[in-house]
Amino acid sequence: MTQLGRSTTIGFLVFLVLGAIPSRAQTRPPIAEQIAKAYGLDSFGKIEAIRYTFNAQLPGVTLSRSWVWHPKTDQVSFEGKDKDGKPVKATYVRSQLNGAPADVTDVIDPNFVNDQYWLLLPFHVYWDSSADVQDMGMQKLPSGKGSAKQVVMKYPAEGGYSSGDTWELFLGPDNRIVEMVYRRGGPKKPQLVITSWAGYKKAGPLLISTEHRGTADGKPVHLSFSNVAVKLEGSDKWVDAR
Repeated sequence: MTQLGRSTTIGFLVFLVLGAIPSRAQTRPPIAEQIAKAYGLDSFGKIEAIRYTFNAQLPGVTLSRSWVWHPKTDQVSFEGKDKDGKPVKATYVRSQLNGAPADVTDVIDPNFVNDQYWLLLPFHVYWDSSADVQDMGMQKLPSGKGSAKQVVMKYPAEGGYSSGDTWELFLGPDNRIVEMVYRRGGPKKPQLVITSWAGYKKAGPLLISTEHRGTADGKPVHLSFSNVAVKLEGSDKWVDAR
């Protein structure tokens, strides 16, 4: 593996890359669309750009990565730091990664997929047609504090970032995720991640969870989003999440 892209600081989060960028949805169970609609699916086509900063606090590690993504063109702009703490900026189109610098293909774009997946997981339940989605009915919450509807999303055993990985989503009555469990399909770490979904804010028509606290293989983890905003069709102004 490339050392730059799999350093101690970055590796934990890269290994949480578990989905594809939006693809045309095939037949999905009703709950998949219901979840996505609760987060603004019907208005996603009006989004010209999404801005956000992904923050992570792990044992001995603190990092931030800032992104601007244009869903219609799949152009990505990145600001952050490399493994040595030096500032890095990059702008690229994901359909044109062939021939891009190694830091873009090996580090920046995998980090983008990871961070975007955490931001937009409720949409990936509907978008990612390769994943099997099942409504498991009411189940005990991972925190042990009551029960909620459980929806299990499992990716195929081979192919992509997410081979064999399983996400268990626990929904409130409004189909918002309140807690989540991730189980890895392969041998890499972490094997088990359990987090809350909280800090909900509206960025234009999109509903975003900005706070995720929990554990990764029993160790504390805090993932959050800041500076979240969207640009809508026909406007150059950013609409901040509130």
